Formats: sequence, C-alpha cells, structure tokens
Amino acid sequence: MQPSGFFVLGDLTADLLTPVVAGQLAGGLALLSMLAALAGGWLVRGSTAVPAAWWAAAAAAVTAGEAFRQAAGTVSPASAAGGRVIVAALLVCPIVSLLGAKRPQHGVWQLIVATLAVVLALPAASAALIRPGSFPDLHILGRCLLPLLVLVGWVNFIGTRRAVAVSLIALGQFGLIWPLMPGVNLSRALPQLQVDLLAIAAIAGGSLLAVVQSLLAGRRRGPPRSGQDQFVRQLDGCLLPLRETLGAAWTLRLAERFAALAEQRGWPVRMTFRGARVEESAAETSWQRDAARAAEALLRRFVSTAWLQRHGWRGRE
Repeated sequence: MQPSGFFVLGDLTADLLTPVVAGQLAGGLALLSMLAALAGGWLVRGSTAVPAAWWAAAAAAVTAGEAFRQAAGTVSPASAAGGRVIVAALLVCPIVSLLGAKRPQHGVWQLIVATLAVVLALPAASAALIRPGSFPDLHILGRCLLPLLVLVGWVNFIGTRRAVAVSLIALGQFGLIWPLMPGVNLSRALPQLQVDLLAIAAIAGGSLLAVVQSLLAGRRRGPPRSGQDQFVRQLDGCLLPLRETLGAAWTLRLAERFAALAEQRGWPVRMTFRGARVEESAAETSWQRDAARAAEALLRRFVSTAWLQRHGWRGRE
C-alpha cells in the first residue's frame, strides 16, 4: 500500500525542518521582529510608547539568541527551559510598559516593568545558580500572570486598526509561553521547535504589519480644511494615531477627561474612541480655541509638541 500524500508531505517537512534549520529560521525571524520593533520606536518617537518599543526589541533580541543557541545544539533541556522563562518575562514587558504610559510617571514606570521582568525570571536564575541542571520551578501566580498579560495586551488593541497585527503577535506570544502555562509540564513541553518557529513567525508578521500600517497612515494625512471640519480633522489627526499607539485604555481615559471638561464648559464637541464628534446644531466656533487648549494639554500627557506638530496639530491658531 502506497503512503498517502499527507504522510509523505509530513515526512518531507520533518526532514527539512531539522532542529538546526528550525532554530536558525526562528532566530532570523526574531531578528526581523527586533528590527520591526526598532522601526516602530522611531515611528512613535515623541510619545510615551517609545519605551514599550525598546522592550519589544529587547524581547526579540533575547528570543533570537535563544533560538540560535538551541540551533547550535549545545544547550541542555534544563538550560533551554531557563531561557524560555527569560524570554517569557521579556515578552510581557511591552504590554506592562504601555499600561503606565502617561507623563510624568512613564519614565519611573519602566523601573516597575524591569522589576516585574526580574521577578518573573527569578526561577530561571535560581535553577541555574542554586540548582544547576534542574528545571526552573515557576509559581502558579507567575504561570497565570503570563497569559493574563498577553490577553490584556490583545484586548487593548483589538478594537483599533491594529487588530490583525496584535492578534498575530498575541498568538505568537501564547505559543512561546505555552510550556509555562498552568497545568503544562515544562520538562515535557520542551523542545517544541515547530511551534516556536510558527510562534516567532506570527510575531514577526504582526510586527511588520503594524509598521507598514503606520507608514501608510502617515501618507494618508491631508492638509487641514476650514471651520468646524478643520478642528475635527486636526483633533482626529492626533487622537486616532494616539489610539493606534497606546491602545484603547488610555484613549478612553483621554476621551473621558475631555468629556468632563466639555460638559462643564458647554463645548458642543466630544472625543470618542472613533474620533471627535461635534453637534450638528453648533454653528459658531468661538469655543474651539478653549477646546483646543484643553485637548492639547491632555494630549501632552502622552506625546511631545514635536509629535503633535508631526501629526498636523495647529489647535491654538
């Protein structure tokens, strides 16, 4: 009986994706993710999201190092497990960094992010220094926290135009942290060469897609118009890119603060998750100057003046 095409293809894939080839491909894709993260950091320059981009680049670099290390064939299973714990600890750092992305505390917040990474990576250090050759023993809280943070990062952006990109990245992150999930035996789950390759490919694809979307969004910006439309266009020109940069959490908080001011001062304008909205009955525009000052003050909690100007903000004119 001749073997089916499915089994032939499976055998061919197994022959081609040897541990060395899979590790090298995974390392190359992780380096591509690192370059995408660095490009993203340049694209969001002037905003409080820059540290998150640096954390993402660091996580991708460590992931690449671990992939190349395993491809070399000189790493023990216990050492590979310790490396996976360190990779997982860094993977969630960009997510936590964005949760504290508000001036002026966003700089000090990075110390909290670093502390969290150290705490999550402590089992790997303990296994390597105190119990050499043993597998890291993660506490159940750490095992639960890792997928929870990945889920938080996904929810923060699923309602934005980065939904596909963030879904790919979250899927890849879940793939990499799978051996550390609750109820999974770490010593039996590793190695998972093909899963790791697919996971890193998903992260690289999502990262590149996000960069391309940012570049295309920058090209679509047009010159401001006049009257009410000019105010809404300028406000949306900053609010929507900020939403794509920081996600839903801070955008909704920003809209809430602006709505409170608008209600108090009688402005016929509101910030929403999808952009600014002006009441149709609002004919005069005398309120726009004060509303622009308030909007700029709120936006400056997350971005610099240069960032605002780069996105077409002329709110006080």
